[in-house]
Amino acid sequence: MKVYDSCGECETRQIAKEIAKELKTGDVVALVGDLGSGKTAFVKGVAEFFECSEPVSSPTFALVNRYDGREILYHFDVYRLENPTLEECDWMDDYLFGDGICLIEWADNIKDVLPKGTIRIAFSKCPQNGEDYRKIAVFDR
Repeated sequence: MKVYDSCGECETRQIAKEIAKELKTGDVVALVGDLGSGKTAFVKGVAEFFECSEPVSSPTFALVNRYDGREILYHFDVYRLENPTLEECDWMDDYLFGDGICLIEWADNIKDVLPKGTIRIAFSKCPQNGEDYRKIAVFDR
């Protein structure tokens, strides 16, 4: 596990760019953490690294957004899904085993359907260190 300290959204995006250097087609990244902990800011940094043309926004109601750049990014927000069965998530297979990199916010909601080798990144607020301070922990595959 590697832990990063971020003092704000700009730093979170920079950390994401560093981590994005190691990402490749077929990778699935599970982003977990409380509301406002930096998950979407992280996705923005990854999208910047891969020079995606569209601005990143959280796909809360669409479930998934696609961003095209040097890599295809699939950005999921599965906040509204809670403990779905494999059958209920079979539509995700085309993405999870497809031609891009999947970044999944609220991934703990679907942890039972994530493929082996998923990269887990946990975001934690640390208010004692300041309102914008975050710990970002990257767990090995």
